[in-house]
Amino acid sequence: MPSKPWWQTGIIYQIYPRSFADSDGDGVGDLRGILSHLDYLNDGTPRSLGVDAIWISPCFPSPGFDFGYDVSDYCAIDPLFGTMADFDRLVAEAHHRGIRIILDLVLNHTSHLHPWFVESRAGRQGPKRDWYIWKDAGFLGRAPNNWQSVFGGRAWKWDDTTRQFFFHMFLAQQPDLNWRHPPARQAALDVFRFWLDRGVDGFRLDVVNAYFKDSLFRDNPLALGIRGYERQQHIFDKDQPEILGVYREIRSILDSYGGRMAVGEVMGGLAEAARYAMPGLLPLAFNFDFTSQPWRPGAFLKSALEYEAALAGDGWPCYVLSNHDTPRQATRYGGRRPEERAKLAAALLLTLRGTPFLYYGEEIGMRDGKIPRAEIMDPPGKRYWPFYKGRDACRTPLPWNDSPGAGFTAGKPWLPLNPDYQTVNVAAQCDDPNSVLSFYRDLIWLRKKTPALHSGGFRALARQTGRALAYLRETKSQKVLVTLNFFDAPCEIRLGSADLPGSWRVLLSSRREADAPPVANVIHLAPHEAAIWMKD
Repeated sequence: MPSKPWWQTGIIYQIYPRSFADSDGDGVGDLRGILSHLDYLNDGTPRSLGVDAIWISPCFPSPGFDFGYDVSDYCAIDPLFGTMADFDRLVAEAHHRGIRIILDLVLNHTSHLHPWFVESRAGRQGPKRDWYIWKDAGFLGRAPNNWQSVFGGRAWKWDDTTRQFFFHMFLAQQPDLNWRHPPARQAALDVFRFWLDRGVDGFRLDVVNAYFKDSLFRDNPLALGIRGYERQQHIFDKDQPEILGVYREIRSILDSYGGRMAVGEVMGGLAEAARYAMPGLLPLAFNFDFTSQPWRPGAFLKSALEYEAALAGDGWPCYVLSNHDTPRQATRYGGRRPEERAKLAAALLLTLRGTPFLYYGEEIGMRDGKIPRAEIMDPPGKRYWPFYKGRDACRTPLPWNDSPGAGFTAGKPWLPLNPDYQTVNVAAQCDDPNSVLSFYRDLIWLRKKTPALHSGGFRALARQTGRALAYLRETKSQKVLVTLNFFDAPCEIRLGSADLPGSWRVLLSSRREADAPPVANVIHLAPHEAAIWMKD
């Protein structure tokens, strides 16, 4: 097989740095904490998790109104997380282990304390005035149009000093950059080069399809929804045609460094993600469709087939079940059999065609935490409680062991530890061959050594049941069959002699031994069994 880029065959693990590991006892995770656990992530042996890259959520200087997604300096490290020397050491040590580093770039907006915005706000005639989106008031002092903030309320903030509104898609402390202004655009693109020169291997790009807004600032059409942002069709505040030119520039920068990548967080659905993950544009674009699917095999299959069709064979898929903005998959799907379902979800995510993204803690079946109202820190959680309780619950600290600080910190954690941390933690699962962590490790290392799983084509079997999902991953010389029983009852999958002749031996199963006898014609699956087979 022709070799594929590493970001197509590899597995990327997201680290929310505040919650991964705290090295200095202040209760907040940091870069040295990540460094101390690199061997856990990949030491080159199946004893480790085996991931190929880590995506680190923002670690740049920030006043913290949106916990790092309001950046005040793109070319430095926030002292909360360490120093630039700590970062350089992390890159070197990670590369030594074969782990690549992905940084989270938030270039749609900056902090209101970023020097660029401070200068832009200083006066209408200043050299950086047009680096942000400023507009005169409308009729009777109204906002320039009806655009809404994702975090609630109007997306326009009046500035008394210069007597104009500025646009903020999120918090008022996060003013949007004006990507139509060449100097601002160039400064943003220079950020890529700064970090690439320091050895970074790629970027996760925050709200990457919102960089450009309608040049005429027309009102968005109305839609049905609960919150303000959801009550509009977002025709004019994102997905403008000019964005394609920026994607080509970004791709050109990445290609000039050789082997570097970017994955875009696209605001929208499956079709929007596929539109931008094309040759010459973004290498990858997140498809979040799985995060809203019910626990039904047909729903996941339909989503995967639609994604494959939308990419039309030109783009490369990527899948995610959890991240720092969504409830954890073990919370959504756990039910009465949380460990079995966590293993099944892992098998689904790690055996489809495409690049899988894991969220820290998924590998131990970690669920959302419990955050009392008085301790909610997330801005939309504070605004919309109790209808929406924010994102804190999916950002709680990773429990490494059952000690008072869960091995995460010697101090008070910045968010409460999960109530079950004394039983659901890394140490408790590390040596248990039947644990969720052991299944993840076995599955990841199997994927690494099996070309059909990391690089092969995808073909759903015609004979699907209402309880199970079955599909082939195949190269010219290798066929691998994935079978997943989603429910708490046995089921069977019939193998047609025409398309799946011969016998199949199990490579890995969540419910049977690896030396189980081969099967032909009919595969019997135990309740919630995930089983991967190879043609004898």
